[in-house]
Amino acid sequence: MGLVTENPISGTVEEEGESSKQLNVPPDLEALVQKRLASGAFANAEDVIRCALETLDAEENWTDEERRVLDEKIDRALEQVAAGRVYGPEEAQRKLAGLREAHLANLG
Repeated sequence: MGLVTENPISGTVEEEGESSKQLNVPPDLEALVQKRLASGAFANAEDVIRCALETLDAEENWTDEERRVLDEKIDRALEQVAAGRVYGPEEAQRKLAGLREAHLANLG
């Protein structure tokens, strides 16, 4: 896929068995693509767009059950906060360290 912009960020790419496509990208989207490319996380504009669309697709395809489970977890967390059953970062680190140790002990 090639992107067509005022200042092109990619040439036309043709893959075996696929026709090439061109996409008109407004400057604000071009800036976002360039930002991602500059981060070094993506090799080209096509990879940026692929990742964005796959992420959007995954977000839109959450099942009702997945949403319900997440909502329940959030509700439980809010109830714990309201009841004062919260702790600070030091205690959280201690608890996580304990869980990690238990996990490692169960592995070996």
